[in-house]
Amino acid sequence: MIKIAIDAMGGDFGPEPIIEGVVQALEEKSFLPVLVGDKEEILSLLPQYYINKVEIVEASDVIDMADQATNALKRKDSSIYKAVELVRNKEADAVVSAGHSGATMTLATLRIGRLPHISKPALATLMPSLGNNKTLVLDVGAVTDCTPQNLYEFGAMGEAYVEKTLDVKNPRVGLLSNGSEETKGNALTKEAFKLLKGLRGFVGNVEGKDIFNGNVDVVVCDGFTGNILLKTSEGVVTTVFALMKQYIRKSLPAKIGALMMRKKVFVNMKKEVDKDEYGGAPLLGINGCAIISHGASNAKAIKNAIFQAIRFTQTDVNKEIETLLTENA
Repeated sequence: MIKIAIDAMGGDFGPEPIIEGVVQALEEKSFLPVLVGDKEEILSLLPQYYINKVEIVEASDVIDMADQATNALKRKDSSIYKAVELVRNKEADAVVSAGHSGATMTLATLRIGRLPHISKPALATLMPSLGNNKTLVLDVGAVTDCTPQNLYEFGAMGEAYVEKTLDVKNPRVGLLSNGSEETKGNALTKEAFKLLKGLRGFVGNVEGKDIFNGNVDVVVCDGFTGNILLKTSEGVVTTVFALMKQYIRKSLPAKIGALMMRKKVFVNMKKEVDKDEYGGAPLLGINGCAIISHGASNAKAIKNAIFQAIRFTQTDVNKEIETLLTENA
């Protein structure tokens, strides 16, 4: 049975939504959660029926969001350190954390280690696009200063992840630039373009709009650009929904139309752009699986992050990443 180590104490709202998310996941899938944190507090939140369906690992320390990520290696009694160690020691197949993202990335990279052909891991996230598809964007924050080799490796990781976990045959990989022409871009993207040509799925430069129009399955960029892109997209979604509500309230015909569409159009649209539907972002390139969730994750987000971890483990993404990189070595 697949074992998922879960940092039960990380997150903005403490262990309650995390435990609830674990329970919801257990109701839908068969796996063994290993909850890491304050045993007494975990047991107080865990329904009696589920006590025998989980394992608990005691951890006396919690890395706060305000703490320095660089100190994570010294805090061996923290919940995230112990959760990562379970994967390092092959006592769990994956780790899920909604705690300090920097600490999680640092520990996962240094304690679990990188894949043989990966120089730096990348944080990947799914973005909504037309045609009921999703676009994987990486990196969105793990590596702010990238080399062309990093971007090439990101392309291989993205191609492997989409093909294995989303069942996309022959995924299309694009390099984010300020124009689709090969001559466009800065020094970094121009050099990365030459390397990415070696990937079988590479289709060339793409623009920001291509993330959402279904033209590609994977978009590669440095972590600085990707993080700004991610947060800007979240802001746009929030603003669009707020404007829709604002204008609907001002018009009676609009109110009637909104009422008629509420059950189908609005519900489906909200589901497409809801970050909780994805649960978290996989840290690709490590010799294991780590899913990093938002600090404000609710139970639904935690459940879906666990499902991501299970899917990753079942599909052997890391083997495919190594195959792609070895082909072009």
